[in-house]
Amino acid sequence: MDMYLIIVGIMMILAVMSLVVGVANDAVNFLNSALGSKAAPRYVIMIVASVGIIVGAMTSSGMMEVARSGVFHPQMFTFAEVMMLFLSVMFMNVILLDIFNSLGMPTSTTVSLVFGLLGAAVGVSIYKITNSAEGISELGKYINTGKAMAIISGILLSVAIAFVCGMVVMYITRLIFSFRYQRKMKSVGAIWCGIALTAISYFAIFKGLKSTSLISPDVMAWMDTHRLALIGLLVVAWSVIMSILSILKVNTLKITVLAGTLSLALAFAGNDLVNFIGVFVAGYDSYQIAQTTGDVQMMMGELDKPVVANILILFISGVIMTLTLWFSKKARTVTETELNLARQDAGDERFGSTTFSRTLVRSAVNFNRTCERLLPERVHRFIDSRFVPVYQPEGKDRAPFDLIRATVNLTVASILIAMATSMQLPLSTTYVTFMVAMGSSLADRAWGRESAVYRITGVLVVIAGWFVTALVAFMIAFVISMLLMWGGTVALVLIGLLCVYLLVQSSINHGKKMKKSAEKAAEIEQLTGPDAILKRSVEEISETMSKVTEIYNQTLEGLFNEDRKLLKAMVRASEDLYATAHERKHEVLPTLIKLQDNYIETGHYYVQVVDYMNEVTKALVHITRPSYEHINNNHEGLSREQVADLRMVSNQVSEIYRRINLMLESGDYSSLDEILRMRDDLFDTLAVAIKNQIKRVKAKTTKTRISILYLTIINETKTMVLQTRNLLKSQKYFAVKQ
Repeated sequence: MDMYLIIVGIMMILAVMSLVVGVANDAVNFLNSALGSKAAPRYVIMIVASVGIIVGAMTSSGMMEVARSGVFHPQMFTFAEVMMLFLSVMFMNVILLDIFNSLGMPTSTTVSLVFGLLGAAVGVSIYKITNSAEGISELGKYINTGKAMAIISGILLSVAIAFVCGMVVMYITRLIFSFRYQRKMKSVGAIWCGIALTAISYFAIFKGLKSTSLISPDVMAWMDTHRLALIGLLVVAWSVIMSILSILKVNTLKITVLAGTLSLALAFAGNDLVNFIGVFVAGYDSYQIAQTTGDVQMMMGELDKPVVANILILFISGVIMTLTLWFSKKARTVTETELNLARQDAGDERFGSTTFSRTLVRSAVNFNRTCERLLPERVHRFIDSRFVPVYQPEGKDRAPFDLIRATVNLTVASILIAMATSMQLPLSTTYVTFMVAMGSSLADRAWGRESAVYRITGVLVVIAGWFVTALVAFMIAFVISMLLMWGGTVALVLIGLLCVYLLVQSSINHGKKMKKSAEKAAEIEQLTGPDAILKRSVEEISETMSKVTEIYNQTLEGLFNEDRKLLKAMVRASEDLYATAHERKHEVLPTLIKLQDNYIETGHYYVQVVDYMNEVTKALVHITRPSYEHINNNHEGLSREQVADLRMVSNQVSEIYRRINLMLESGDYSSLDEILRMRDDLFDTLAVAIKNQIKRVKAKTTKTRISILYLTIINETKTMVLQTRNLLKSQKYFAVKQ
């Protein structure tokens, strides 16, 4: 039994890790509405959420039976097998959730748990079957297929329902209030907040506090019997209270949002706690059951009995979740993903566009035009007037969306989760809250023509990630369970070390990424005027030109020597350089605003500088990528004559860029005409190189593929230098006009 006590200890450590990565993932569920609407300072929102987490954890009913018997039949497994099954799920949960957190993608801890249990149970069951006279057809008696399918179908169905409900309720709410909702807060607003708080209160009672020590079974049974009367009483009571507070000039929407945040945090800790510690608790209970007999081969039918929660474990879990909420940087990364997809204004989008997203947007635009033709002009004007956003100045205090949308997100999510709970339908709180937020964003016209394709792509990526979660959770747990069953102690040690390595490496990489983002944000923040912008522009151009020269020369050397590794490195470097230049194009508008009154004279030159820099780096990519592909495919290298021609070209290019960098550093553009002369000399050299190649082609002394690559390098070099000269010219005018 000593071996299994060690396993319980390992599971406890993994449970702590699971709490940390789990809260980092699920914080988005209850924080985003308050953070996105800036209902209160961040520390106030965090305090409210922390209170909800602690209370929820201490009063958790937990649905711990899901981990013990919700997916498999414990009476069919021995103690030793159950411990390997639980350990597999713990390893899987920590690794999978940390990967998603590092990517900043919200996923479902419920799905992770359910499919992890399913994968591990199948793995252990197959191991049992292969070591017995049973056939694979007997697998069904080990797996609780009915319960598992109910959980899975409920989770998937919640995605569509949550999106549609969020969209419909938001559209109706915006028609009632518009973006200038303050006018109606003393009348309709009080009733709206009353309804919202009723939904939130109902959710907190029947989802967060049901079967806890705070409400006695008799009281809960009475409330369950008189639900309609209770709901009516709550609507009237809350509406009156909100009306009084409105008269006293208290912002009732902020109170509603904070109440919703508290309610969701409470329910999260009370009901999703099983996703993080349920498996550990089940393993600990299994150990205690087996310890009474000392028989590791005893069947674990006792796991089917009701769960008695350990109050100390619940309290410690609540403390760990609260600390994670305050200090986890990955929690902020996941939160920012949803806020970026839901924000009201357009701007730099995290995701690109896809054929599917473009098709959806095109269909929606056509459908909207059809509706506009069918609706009377008067109705159409009224609807449009309700969806005109209020201007918000740029700055840190700018909210991604307003308080009305925040209350819709919280209210609809609370109602859907509470209804599912009352009907005993399992669902994912992550899926519901995220899809409600996306539906309300669409209805609120946050996804305009400027951003719709990117937002839809983002939502589809997140949803695809959810399905990937299910598949990957199943496969990881399945593989780990098989390895543990066959490999024993050796497999346990190796998998444990791998898990630690992945977590440490993930934290290091995420820290570097966050540091880079912070440095970039600080750099942009320091651009307070034309002088700072000019200085930054010169630094960027100088740095880019130096890298272009180095990458260009190294690429040719790699091609001359057929050095595949060097060429691969240059491809990566050129693509990174191009990506950086491309990102700068998205920063043009914020930069132009900071130019203030001078932007009319200088702005278009700055736009040209950024655009030419983008073209220079693009031409460089068109040189490095074909060069690497040519050598990687083992095609014939350059001839001596071709190498000689390209060395001459390389020397002239290097000299041009050396002179350009000197010019930028000194700020003296008087020798710009000299650069122009050097460019013309280079073009003459390029023309001679092309003629020489044509002669070699006619003499049939060179192969087709290397000829195409040679001419590609010549043409892209010409483009690169031409765009560089244009860039320098625009930079000169940008500097002079300052």
